[in-house]
Amino acid sequence: MWLSDEFPRDLRILRERRPLVHHFMNFVVMNDAANVTLAIGASPIMAHAREEVEELASKANALYINIGTLDEYWVESMIIAGKAANRNNVPVLLDPVGAGATRYRTETVKRILSEVEVSVVKGNGGEMLSLAGITGGVKGVDSVASANLDTAVKVAEEYGVTAVVTGPWDYVSNGKRGVVVKNGTPLLQYVTGSGCMVGSVIASFMAINRDFVKASVEGLVAFEIAAEKAEVRSKAPGTFKQYLIDELYNLTGDDYVKMAKVEVVQ
Repeated sequence: MWLSDEFPRDLRILRERRPLVHHFMNFVVMNDAANVTLAIGASPIMAHAREEVEELASKANALYINIGTLDEYWVESMIIAGKAANRNNVPVLLDPVGAGATRYRTETVKRILSEVEVSVVKGNGGEMLSLAGITGGVKGVDSVASANLDTAVKVAEEYGVTAVVTGPWDYVSNGKRGVVVKNGTPLLQYVTGSGCMVGSVIASFMAINRDFVKASVEGLVAFEIAAEKAEVRSKAPGTFKQYLIDELYNLTGDDYVKMAKVEVVQ
């Protein structure tokens, strides 16, 4: 199975090093994102003040920019942090929350992509379709359209990134390599910010693995295997989220070997 040897190693390294992941995380999900980052083994900090983001981003091991609760102040801070990360060889993950829902969100994402060297762009089907030039796939921050590996390839080639399209199946591409991840559970759609939380887990693996296709797959599978295990313990969203954090904390390399559903298609 792909990554069956590397995932246990990377999970161990992640938990030994406890890398610092600097988050620009929306207010809706900030606490949950911090908790899943801690549970997988990394160290989160949520900070957006212009007075400190340059210093923090330069010292972090990964920077996660999530535009969920967007305003002009945050945008400028994101650009400052992103440029500081670039100067210090810190990988950047961008989550284009709600891209395609409003012109402001779409233009902000494209501005960040033009001014910051982004390593990974992760979004739901509608958001990623909007970056690929296809409109009408977003309602608020929810996707109402299906995307596939072709969408990931197009975004990857257009912006020079590793593209991650989340959904019932997840698609990862850097324009040269393509991977499909088939883990997960429908319960995730009933937990606000589950996509934002998976971004935290991907960013945690990016902090220790600079092969961003592999790091993205590792984060997706870790989060979604934990979700599958949580679903066994609870069939309702509230307690499911609690168990999800528990299962991330208890995740082992053996879980990956036994449960990962990963297909290399390109």
